[in-house]
Amino acid sequence: MIDILFPKLHKEGYRFLAIAGVITFIILLISNFFGIISLIITIWVYYFFRDPERFPINDENYLLSPADGVISQITELNGPQELGLDNKKFTRVSIFMNVFDCHVNRVPSSGKITKIFYKPGEYLNASLDKASEKNERNYVKMSNKNGDELILVQIAGLIARRIVCEKKENDEIKQGDRFGMIRFGSRVDLYFENYQLMVNTNQKTIAGETILARKEK
Repeated sequence: MIDILFPKLHKEGYRFLAIAGVITFIILLISNFFGIISLIITIWVYYFFRDPERFPINDENYLLSPADGVISQITELNGPQELGLDNKKFTRVSIFMNVFDCHVNRVPSSGKITKIFYKPGEYLNASLDKASEKNERNYVKMSNKNGDELILVQIAGLIARRIVCEKKENDEIKQGDRFGMIRFGSRVDLYFENYQLMVNTNQKTIAGETILARKEK
């Protein structure tokens, strides 16, 4: 129960929580009404940066969700041009995270990161399809234990202003590991092939736990 009420805080959140706390203290000295509003915002900041433990299936025949949120789109299309994969077909699952979702991103399958590419861009609503091509984004290309190529794309949203990637090229990663987060509303796309979908659009996902796809036999 304690872990639910007071979840662990991601390291990115300490500075924001401290700033919000100081501002709330100052406002409370001036006005109780606005101080309470500021206190509510401070509590929201705490929960935005929450980093609860997750329990992956630890089975390389399955791909897990990289983000908490709702599946906004599932489509078949060519891979990202930025990675030289625009002549190769993938399934793309897009997961939209609103400002109340946990924003810690997790690895869908164990393997190795082969390339990371950051691209500046706009800050359109992350739920829009064109956000995948227009918005600020960070590409994480990996090869999993089955030899399959996966691409994770962290996409900044309407009010998001920083993409955090905690991994580096050539890092070995395990299914369910944290690999980054996006501050204040965003989206994560997962590109894959040779896996059978096990989800639908508008389905709620939990990072590191929800199964998105199963390896084709």
